[in-house]
Amino acid sequence: MEIEGIIIQKLDPVSGVSKAGNNWSKQEYILETAEAYPKKICFDFFGDRASQYPLEVGDRIKLSFDIESREYQGRWFTSIRGWKAEKVVPGAEQPAAAPAPAANPQMMGAAPAGPAPTGPAPVGPADIMGETQQDDLPF
Repeated sequence: MEIEGIIIQKLDPVSGVSKAGNNWSKQEYILETAEAYPKKICFDFFGDRASQYPLEVGDRIKLSFDIESREYQGRWFTSIRGWKAEKVVPGAEQPAAAPAPAANPQMMGAAPAGPAPTGPAPVGPADIMGETQQDDLPF
């Protein structure tokens, strides 16, 4: 999942040693979305990612994250674990798709270029009654 917002708070890093004897570290941040009704989201980077993405208050980022819930002593806890953060430069939008070429007024409604169709010409209502109608419409 992805979300974009501004870092409004950087919490103190947390580290320790697991039961298995492995060192671990975690860095938590508070991100505020840029919506009509902004939401505040607490997320973290765990392990090596805690130092891989050094974010500061005021940074506008696009966060890629996973959500996970787990049970502990009969209560459920949800964590938002970031796995990638890209800094977003305000005003620098993604490149837009190339604009469509302008339509050529002479080509509007014209049949595609190529060899002329063979076979009898289509018959219209005026041709059935023996009348011929001359006009300069392309269709």
